[in-house]
Amino acid sequence: MNDFKHYEGWELPFFDKAKNFREYQLDILKKHIKGVVAEIGPGNGSLCEKYLHLSTKVYLFEPSNNLYENLVLKFENLNNVNVINEEFSPSNKKFDCILLMDVIEHVEDPSNLIHEAKNSLNKDGKILINVPAFQHLYSKFDKDVGHVKRYTKKTFLEIVKEIPKNKINFFYYDSIGYFMSLISKIIFSLSSNYKGNYKKNFRQKIALWDLLIPLSKVLDKILLKKIGKSLFIIINN
Repeated sequence: MNDFKHYEGWELPFFDKAKNFREYQLDILKKHIKGVVAEIGPGNGSLCEKYLHLSTKVYLFEPSNNLYENLVLKFENLNNVNVINEEFSPSNKKFDCILLMDVIEHVEDPSNLIHEAKNSLNKDGKILINVPAFQHLYSKFDKDVGHVKRYTKKTFLEIVKEIPKNKINFFYYDSIGYFMSLISKIIFSLSSNYKGNYKKNFRQKIALWDLLIPLSKVLDKILLKKIGKSLFIIINN
């Protein structure tokens, strides 16, 4: 894996405040989360706060020193949350559910990580993965936050060839986010004055996108979840 020890995650607080999007993610996750859960790269733990009531015990593997300290403070009074300042690695412990939410796009070759996670599942356990979708949306933002690549169903299957296809389910979601990202990239590519300052009004842009998430949920159903800003993957043991 990449060296995440000094990853600061400057963008995380902006997305953590995207309440509609986080609720949309929870709607997807709550169908699958149960028992003993491991979340790899939980960031600031905002998603964990939402699914915690669905689990019996949660292990948060966060190698970033700064993010680890934040997590310890956030969950210090909860006995069912164990925060670990390490990258995920095989152990004797087994999990009913392992989350890799916006993690593998930071890894040059995530095949080994996914393989290790699958070997750490209990019978009927699941790996839940979220990744940014479609390489043609790759932007300066992706590069700046350490994204190696964005994924499609096809490119994801290429890194998990050892897993039978009938064990994998996936779909795209957040179609509004997809079209906003595509339009933004086209405008910036046509603008000779654009200097890559996507951080200008970044908070307002995230707020507008989050405001449109309810519309995105409706459009996702109409489009049969065949397009979206994100790709969600379920790997069944």
